[in-house]
Amino acid sequence: MRAAALPLGLTTALAVLSGCAGDAGRVPAGAKYEGIETILLDGDLVNFRVSMRNARRDADVDAYARCAAAQYALIRGFGFARHLRTTVAQNGNEWRGDAVYTISAALPRGLRTIDAEVTVRDCAALGIPTI
Repeated sequence: MRAAALPLGLTTALAVLSGCAGDAGRVPAGAKYEGIETILLDGDLVNFRVSMRNARRDADVDAYARCAAAQYALIRGFGFARHLRTTVAQNGNEWRGDAVYTISAALPRGLRTIDAEVTVRDCAALGIPTI
């Protein structure tokens, strides 16, 4: 028996929520979000460097960068972003993320796309700051 496919919107929303949610669906206990650096690389290509303390794992840092990318897209008048890559480095309790996203007015091709408005709302609900 074949499983039914989820509608595209629901699939995207589930991917966003699963990526942002931590073990308890909130920010890690004792987490400190220490800043976001935004670097416009070329037109729609943007680099986000984030720093935080007391993350539990790479996914916490990735979620912080995703939230920053979503807010940046909205600030620039775009509705969507597509994740290209994220690298995470840890030194003790200090974590740094280096993420690259494209931003666009229309839903871009690819599997790692985000709806900026929905993502910013979810980030606020989870307690993850944006820009």
